[in-house]
Amino acid sequence: MKRAFDIIVAILILIAAAPILLSITILVILFDGAPVLYISERMKTPTTSFRLVKFRTMRSSSDSLRATGGYNQSRVTTLGKWLRSSRLDELPQLWNILKGDMSFVGPRPPLRRYVEMCDDTYEKVLRNRPGVTGLASLLYHHHEEWLLKDTSDPSEAEDIYCRICVPQKAKIDLIYQRHSSLCFDITIMFATVLRRLKPLLHRR
Repeated sequence: MKRAFDIIVAILILIAAAPILLSITILVILFDGAPVLYISERMKTPTTSFRLVKFRTMRSSSDSLRATGGYNQSRVTTLGKWLRSSRLDELPQLWNILKGDMSFVGPRPPLRRYVEMCDDTYEKVLRNRPGVTGLASLLYHHHEEWLLKDTSDPSEAEDIYCRICVPQKAKIDLIYQRHSSLCFDITIMFATVLRRLKPLLHRR
């Protein structure tokens, strides 16, 4: 049922969001240039990778295969900040959902380097298909950003991410795993949308 739900909802959103996808594509070309998409290798199981697709929000760098710390924030473009805050940069991941690489709800897909560094943790976490959002994303994302925002170099950000963020997110992901259901998924999706709409509602 979860896979059927993912496919049906992804197709409906893709149809409804087609004008938004086209508009964002044009905006990225006009303001930031090519490439429009950011493609990154991520892991859907401890041994199987896939190509995650997002709208590009940062200028390219050799540190793109590490946790994004404070030292990296200068690379985020003006348009990219808006895309990230609204999570519209993740709309292309509908393609990953349709392909079966991801679900709407699950653990965030990790980079290969972190799976190799924290293999025991991800062996448990990645028993669930990775998701666009998830319980850990909902409960821990802002705290992770706060921990990484003042990091001054890639090594510092990576140390904090592996030592603190990965274990904490894994605990939450495993709670989701134990209580996983379609109803729980819908609740998490609804809560994610509400979180993104809240700043817009407050501005009014």
